[in-house]
Amino acid sequence: MAEQNLCAIKTSCEELDVELEVIPVVQISVNSSRAAEIEEKIKDLDSLIEASEKKLAELNSEIDRLTNHADGLDYMVAVASGVISGLVDSLYVGEFSLSEGSKWGEDTINKFVKKIAKSQGYEGDELSGSVSFLEKKFPFAADKATSDFGGGLQHHLRDFSHHASPIGLFFSLLTQFTGKAYGTSTSGMFIVVDVSESGLIGDSLPSKIFLGVVQWFFHIVSDMAGSSSSIQSGSLGTGLPGPLLSLAKALSTIPIFQNEEVSKTISRIFNGTAFGDRDEAGVLKNVKPFDLRAELGALQQLGKQAVPVIINECLVRGFYFIRRFYGEVKDKKIKSFSDLKRIEWGNVMPAKNRTIVRMLTIATGTFTLVDMADAAIRSAVKGGFTPAFWANFLLHVNFVGVGRFAIALYSDVKMGFEKGKKEDERRLTMNYQLYLLNAKVFYKQALVWIAAQDAALAIEQLEKTANQSMSQYVDSLQAIGVSLENVLAYIPKALEKNKDLKKDLLDILEA
Repeated sequence: MAEQNLCAIKTSCEELDVELEVIPVVQISVNSSRAAEIEEKIKDLDSLIEASEKKLAELNSEIDRLTNHADGLDYMVAVASGVISGLVDSLYVGEFSLSEGSKWGEDTINKFVKKIAKSQGYEGDELSGSVSFLEKKFPFAADKATSDFGGGLQHHLRDFSHHASPIGLFFSLLTQFTGKAYGTSTSGMFIVVDVSESGLIGDSLPSKIFLGVVQWFFHIVSDMAGSSSSIQSGSLGTGLPGPLLSLAKALSTIPIFQNEEVSKTISRIFNGTAFGDRDEAGVLKNVKPFDLRAELGALQQLGKQAVPVIINECLVRGFYFIRRFYGEVKDKKIKSFSDLKRIEWGNVMPAKNRTIVRMLTIATGTFTLVDMADAAIRSAVKGGFTPAFWANFLLHVNFVGVGRFAIALYSDVKMGFEKGKKEDERRLTMNYQLYLLNAKVFYKQALVWIAAQDAALAIEQLEKTANQSMSQYVDSLQAIGVSLENVLAYIPKALEKNKDLKKDLLDILEA
């Protein structure tokens, strides 16, 4: 607050002997540095409060997203969708058949091998001829170490460069740059073997890349359907491990997983003795190799199982979208396409919120219950409650549906924990905001007390000024009285000096 001066005015007339001068009466000075400091603190608090309010709005929006708003109709539709998709699974999918899948995978691989052979110049249409053509045209360096990896029946599994996966490609290139083949021994230990055939190892960077990538690919294709001799004899032949078995074999060489029994189990799965049919005495009747052809078949069977799961997903999400879209159109009073821009699409889209996740949890859970009930009934009808019951039961279970239910349940529980954390964070933010508001109130109160103190000082100084003014006023009146006497005494003298003054005064009065 700036200084203020209250003053009186003084002027003078020598002839009248009258004097009035500027006389300082009182000076009012209020120190405002403390008030300015408090005002600056309040501005800082306002910024913090604004940021806190913004954070609270974000937390409220996130908590709303993580809150389940489903009602009875939503639950009814979710259950109905699960039942419908369960019936589709029972009538359309049937049991999981590895044999049927392997047959599909075998046919698919055979067609692929023939197609590749023809693209490279083979003019025939026989599978054995296609394989023989590719074997001769695209020899492979690691084949020279076949005996080191267990011979013809095992080296496709134990030699990592023979794996039809990124692992196989990596070790094929590594062989080109090191002249060595990499794989496992009978006990599952990681071993490195010298490749004696130098003609299949590139002598320059481009040739190494070509032999390690292009040559490897066509040689892998020639091994997918088994050897030409096994095909001619009518045997399925030794194929190649697919990506899943390839990964399992590679992981089994890591010290933490390394175990001879694990290695043997992987070999039995690949050779087909693990899934082969046995008689009542437990004697193996036939083998079912789990090679690339079987892996493709398993994926085909899982793809078949995915159909009812996808139907369930579409029904639930479709209902959610239609119902929420209708609600938005009704609430926003949408009358034309141009009005659609007023729709809050975040409230309509069936994703990334707790409500749709809860509906999917119920729908997939219902589907899994219907599927398992169907599997139990079919298994009991097929073989009764015998030791084979559980084997038949698993063949009828929709594993894709079980996996989808597990994912939905995990997402639902995870959102619940996230909501709890957000609510705790909101409580802390609200407490912090309350602290800021209280601090602002205290600063405002301080300003009021400063203003009150300044007002009291101003009143006190005003009273002092008023007293001084009254004294000056009295003195001025006395001075004016003296001055009037002087004026009256001066009039005769003025008339003598100015003869026309009397006449001028009379003219003024007459006018």
